[in-house]
Parts: sequence; structure tokens; C-alpha cells
Amino acid sequence: MKRILTAALLLAAIPGAALATGTHAGGHGDDAATMAIGKPGKAKQAKRTVNITMSESDDGKMMFQPAVLKVKQGETVRLKFVNKGQVDHEFVMDVHEGIMEHKALMEKFPEMEHADPNSIRLAPGARGEIVWTFANAGEFGFACLIPGHYDSGMKGDISVAH
Repeated sequence: MKRILTAALLLAAIPGAALATGTHAGGHGDDAATMAIGKPGKAKQAKRTVNITMSESDDGKMMFQPAVLKVKQGETVRLKFVNKGQVDHEFVMDVHEGIMEHKALMEKFPEMEHADPNSIRLAPGARGEIVWTFANAGEFGFACLIPGHYDSGMKGDISVAH
């Protein structure tokens, strides 16, 4: 405990260090099993794959294709991503309030690193995946929270049906 307190005090003494790698509502360091949107799934339980493209248009619009996901409560889905754009993009899924909190933090700390199971960041041309079990019915969202991307249209909706 004393070591943890010492480390916390050292990080607090370095401006921005705790939040740059830190924890906040909506994902970073939270127990993913307690997220309203669900939890990381097991690949062998995924019965369906959804391919998602990240890109930007010549006029500056940034987008996910598709921008709407429909899943069933309890369903485990493999989300496969490809960044066909010219810049880094990320995918973060959460409750809408969590996305907006995360967006505000990313605007303050744009170099914040993510290690959350409900998100992925990809360089141009890169591919990746998230396997997710959608535990609760409801309306959720996803977005790219790199500063400016959400405001350029890079967001979408997830509808989880009973």
C-alpha cells in the first residue's frame, strides 16, 4: 500500500502524468465486466462478424461504415476494423454519456493512450478487432475521440435489442 501511495504521489507531482495514462469513467482501467454496454467476449463464442471501415472523405468528413450496429442482448460479436484513411482513427463504444466524458478528456489530453477492451486505435492501413458480448439491452454509441474527429462526423449508434 505504501508503494502505491508513493507512486501516486510521484505521478501527481508530474503535471498531466496521471491522466495521460490514467483512469476515467467509461473505460480506462474500469472493470470491463461492469460496463453498461457489456464486456470483452470470447472469440469462440462469436457467431457473427461485423466489418467496420474507418476513413475520411476528400471534403474532410470522417466516418465509420457502417455507422449503425444492431445486435441482440447477450450476443457476442467479432468487430473487425480496417483504417482506410490517411490518419489515425479510433473506435470507442460506451454509453453516450461515457463517450462525451471521454471526448472532453481527449480534448484536454490528446496523447492519452488507451488499453481498454471496448476501444481500438489504428494507424492508416492497419487492421484490428474487438470481440464483445453485449450484456444489456439499450441504446449505446461509438465514436472516434481523437480531437476533431467526432465533430467531423466520426460517430455511430449501437442498438442492443432484447
